[in-house]
Amino acid sequence: MPSSTPDVVLIGSGIMSANLGVLLKQLDPNLSIHVYEVADQLSPESSHGWNNAGTGHAGICELSYTPHREPDGTVNVAKAIGIFEEFEQSLQFWAHAVDTGVIDDPRSFINPVDHISFVRTQEQVDYLRARHAGLAAHHFFAPMEFTTDKAQIATWSPLLTEGRIDEPIAATRMVGGSDVNFGVIATKLLNWLGQQEGCAVMPGHRVTDLTRHPGGGWQVEARELATGATKTSSAKFVFVGAGGGSILLLQKAGLPEARGLGGFPIGGQWLVCDDPAIVERHDAKVYGQALGAAPTMAVPHLDTRILDGKKSLLFGPFASWTTKFLHQHGKWTDLPRSIKPHNLATLLKIGWNNLDLVRYLMQQGTQSMADRMKVLHEFYPDAKETDWKLIDAGIRVQAIKKTDGEAGIVHYGTEVLTSADRSMSALLGASPGASTSVHIITKVVEKSFPHLLAGADGLARIQKLIPSYGIDLQAPAAAARYAEIARPARTTLGLKFDA
Repeated sequence: MPSSTPDVVLIGSGIMSANLGVLLKQLDPNLSIHVYEVADQLSPESSHGWNNAGTGHAGICELSYTPHREPDGTVNVAKAIGIFEEFEQSLQFWAHAVDTGVIDDPRSFINPVDHISFVRTQEQVDYLRARHAGLAAHHFFAPMEFTTDKAQIATWSPLLTEGRIDEPIAATRMVGGSDVNFGVIATKLLNWLGQQEGCAVMPGHRVTDLTRHPGGGWQVEARELATGATKTSSAKFVFVGAGGGSILLLQKAGLPEARGLGGFPIGGQWLVCDDPAIVERHDAKVYGQALGAAPTMAVPHLDTRILDGKKSLLFGPFASWTTKFLHQHGKWTDLPRSIKPHNLATLLKIGWNNLDLVRYLMQQGTQSMADRMKVLHEFYPDAKETDWKLIDAGIRVQAIKKTDGEAGIVHYGTEVLTSADRSMSALLGASPGASTSVHIITKVVEKSFPHLLAGADGLARIQKLIPSYGIDLQAPAAAARYAEIARPARTTLGLKFDA
């Protein structure tokens, strides 16, 4: 029977909770940690393989991190460089987990896949050339190739060029990219955590209330769905990593920091091809530019995926309108229930100032298969409708803060909200969250568990798990150190190190 007074409660069994739980337990083996998951299985929502793109977001091919040229013709690549470094921390942490037996069989959750950016029109060709110049000047991206030659692009990704009319096109490629099944990693990490002393992982439990104790910490109420029984526990620290469900839980907690916070759900759909003759001819993740008012999480890409041991080809995502906050366990009433007097003005102003986005989501939801194939043909001109099927993907809930409402801007990204007393943290946002999850949870540890990182001993402990922690690998002088750290991690995970 799990203790009723764990040190830590993690809500949700996605990649964030999984990384945080294992990191905390390895930094302090005496910590007791409980994990609650509403579904019967672990990692069923945003981290599940079919509910996200599975891109190891490293800033290589995702043009949304470097969306335009500056007035002087250059492209600011600082964000892409930062994301690359953050993803390296994830690779290091997972590699250490494999090396120490915490998880096994890296091929079941990460595989090498080329990352390609592809553009059309002369304006976009000039943009991609400038982007490549900026990235290739940095040691992270030195191996990146650029070409405007159709024949060369055909050797990288033949589906891009077959049947294409003569038009200006360009592509960049790095062979050090990856396809990641975050749900499998999370499940493996949590299976290990659940076997450790003082720890328990409890699927089939819905957290129904969070109440702050006057003396500090939180009372957590959870209902076991199979029996209806309510379990109450008291924890010193709570991490809300419940994906779209985090908004409603934060409202239950009554955090002052969450006042004015609202949620904007965006559904997703994929086109999927399982024809082996087509699937085997594509071995890359190919990203293009955002279409019109599309949010950054809906930038189209043609992706090799390895899911459930099988290689598939996915295209999308196509956004859709929804009021649910969770794909499997959400309700159509989630959005209405989340609207409170303190966030109503924020949501209304965001909607009014982003009518193009609202129209885009409504238009996406009413698309025909022919409409979707028209978008696919921009990447794969010879694609035939009979080879593809449409499936529903996950739901992303973009957190809208009061400051966003005042500015009338929707900010896409990932951030962590932490209470003033540092007893609760919550994950908000979307891409590139899963890929940079280890970097994100180190920030949670820094804020809420600083004693675990204090002094030379604390630094040594975390650098054993994440060797580049506290080291600026972006600095030009750190190129050799980067290679020294990155090569063994990638070797353990079966990835290519292209230097």
